Amino acid sequence: MTDILIPLLLTAVAGLSTGIGSAIAYFIKRPKTVYLSFALGLSAGVMVYVSFVELLPAGFESMGDPLGVLVFFIGMAIVGIIDALLPEYENPHHPT
Repeated sequence: MTDILIPLLLTAVAGLSTGIGSAIAYFIKRPKTVYLSFALGLSAGVMVYVSFVELLPAGFESMGDPLGVLVFFIGMAIVGIIDALLPEYENPHHPT
């Protein structure tokens, strides 16, 4: 049970970090770019840490290395497809 507890807690922290970053963007009228960048960068960093350090090795153990790698890269491809399909006004790549 403790094997799943640490990744579960880290995932919860990642979700809360994402929520905190979005709350800053929503509730502050004109957030400074540096604060917004920090909050969103923190949430992204926590998500990447959880993926690579905690969840990926556990997935390799349960599914085996080749299948685990395949599923990981399929997930990355899905994220890339979603990024490409979103309209530019919903997904700006450059600050306006």
